[in-house]
Amino acid sequence: MAASISRRLLGLIISCLMINQVCGGIEAPKVKLDLYYESLCPFCANFIINPNGGLPVLFQSGLIDIVDLRLFPWGNAWFTSNNSFVCQHGPDECLFNTIEACAIEAWPTLDGHFPFITCVESLLYEGKYTEWETCFDRLGLDPTPVTTCYKGETGKKLNLKYASLTAALDPPHEYVPWVVVDGEPLLEDYGNFISYICKVYKGSPPSACSKETFKSLSRKKINHVYPVCYAEQTLKVSPWMKLRSILSSWVDKFMMI
Repeated sequence: MAASISRRLLGLIISCLMINQVCGGIEAPKVKLDLYYESLCPFCANFIINPNGGLPVLFQSGLIDIVDLRLFPWGNAWFTSNNSFVCQHGPDECLFNTIEACAIEAWPTLDGHFPFITCVESLLYEGKYTEWETCFDRLGLDPTPVTTCYKGETGKKLNLKYASLTAALDPPHEYVPWVVVDGEPLLEDYGNFISYICKVYKGSPPSACSKETFKSLSRKKINHVYPVCYAEQTLKVSPWMKLRSILSSWVDKFMMI
């Protein structure tokens, strides 16, 4: 009798392992969340820093435990010749894209580079371009690895890296922020990224995925297409779509805390 029960238990354990359910400590894989952006696009900055509907919600809600968040600072930049490139919002954008790429290189973990990038983007959003280096002191970080990187060859190599990764997107990006969840671009619905994460997560849904919990973490949004910075090469964008994007951005700014 005991031998029969043992065989049944063993069979149950094997079955659980084979179907990859949460059994005996096996966890569901994290949801991949990729953000392709550029430093001086105000809509990218807003998505990175806004605690009421942007990426900070992941950390406030604990959803970051089920998410693999990656940042790709290149955006709508393009190459001209001899590996020279132009950024949509000018040389300052190229500089800050490189600085943030260097931060990711210097501190590869999310806990390492995301607070720095958030700090820099907050200052850029306010137009305080010359104050970005204060983020080192604010966060107690050694500036040497980032400074050495963006002023040297490593920074150039990182630009090529992120340019290549952005160019490999399928379908190609048409604007930024370009948010991809589990391989699928969210297009202009990127502001609802939490609901997409909750839909594709294969484990037991965390409490933050419930409607009531999510409502308490995210501000009530006006029903509109989330604003973006269109790539210069996106010829199919109508003037009305651009105007709608600009007007929506003003609504977002006024509703930020």
